[in-house]
Amino acid sequence: MNSVASTEAVFPDSKKHFEILDGLRGVAAVIVVAFHIFEYFAGGDHTKQIINHGYLAVDFFFLLSGFVIVHAYDDRWGKMTLKGFFKRRIIRLHPMIIMGMLIGGICFYPSAAAMFPAIESTPVWKLLLVTVIGFTLLPVTAALDIRGWGEMYPTNGPAWSLFYEYVANICYALFLRKASNTVLTILTVIAGAALVHFAVFGGQGDVIGGWSLDIAQIRLGLTRLSFPFLAGMLLRRLYKGGNVKNAFLWSSLLIAAVLAFPRVGGSDNLWMNGIYDSLAIILMFPVIIYIGASGRIENTAMQKVCRFLGDISYPIYITHYAWIYLYYAWIQNNNVATEDAWPMGILVFIVSIVAAYAALKLYDAPVRKWLTTRLLKR
Repeated sequence: MNSVASTEAVFPDSKKHFEILDGLRGVAAVIVVAFHIFEYFAGGDHTKQIINHGYLAVDFFFLLSGFVIVHAYDDRWGKMTLKGFFKRRIIRLHPMIIMGMLIGGICFYPSAAAMFPAIESTPVWKLLLVTVIGFTLLPVTAALDIRGWGEMYPTNGPAWSLFYEYVANICYALFLRKASNTVLTILTVIAGAALVHFAVFGGQGDVIGGWSLDIAQIRLGLTRLSFPFLAGMLLRRLYKGGNVKNAFLWSSLLIAAVLAFPRVGGSDNLWMNGIYDSLAIILMFPVIIYIGASGRIENTAMQKVCRFLGDISYPIYITHYAWIYLYYAWIQNNNVATEDAWPMGILVFIVSIVAAYAALKLYDAPVRKWLTTRLLKR
């Protein structure tokens, strides 16, 4: 998943803060947790997955990222250097990357199970090495695959999307911010065509993947990143404002419906689900973001909900998978049936939210405040 963090930027006081988009980011992040809790019981068969299209949350985050990056930074380059931009992004993204890797490292050996074939043979020094490398967000090769799942971040799988988020940020700062709307439109169309080609004709009927360090997976990761991020940038540049009533409600229902929609076409018609994925990313996600951006906070309760969801969205995305690893291991090691696993699943869901909120308040916010003072206010 996300890239979720990049959708929250430090906005100048004179700029509109899209609070509903904060809330949407949180709604999608919470759905990702539920998606992963149910994923075990699909047995690797995507057609049987509950909350079937939860994986598309990553693509939603990328699109939201492009929208907010343009909003936050496009008109600041006369006053901000490349160095200043990268400092801001590292301050926003990296503290929780380190925390996610640390929690994943602590939970590594307790999550030992047959489904993680490399854990028991992994010496402590190797775990420490992989964890420290993970702190830098440098991906690891198969030689350091200490879990056996082929992840570029074996202690915290979802961090792969943050790797591509950094790629997007670098491309934005070096090239894309200078692109005219015409050039950006051309790039977006090309990226959209590549996305449709892979989703419909790529042979797997979806855009699942991107978390391994091999040519095929890197291609998929870049394909998943390119259209949403470019489309988000273009959407913000063309956006002229709007007035949608009950925008948070409608946009939240839409994103939940898109992510929870059952698999289309089954195993005999994979291309049909590829069309669904393409339409969701190319059509529905921009519409959802437009609705969210065009609404307003209508009462104090809604403001609190959006703020809370926005606050926990990145911490929950980047830390929850450590608890998922433990949950999967518990199910397999105890041969727990689907109907008997739901109490523990609910507990994992609650723990993910509580741990994310604690990490935000006790670690992320103070560390970012300290780094901002040290690096940006000298």
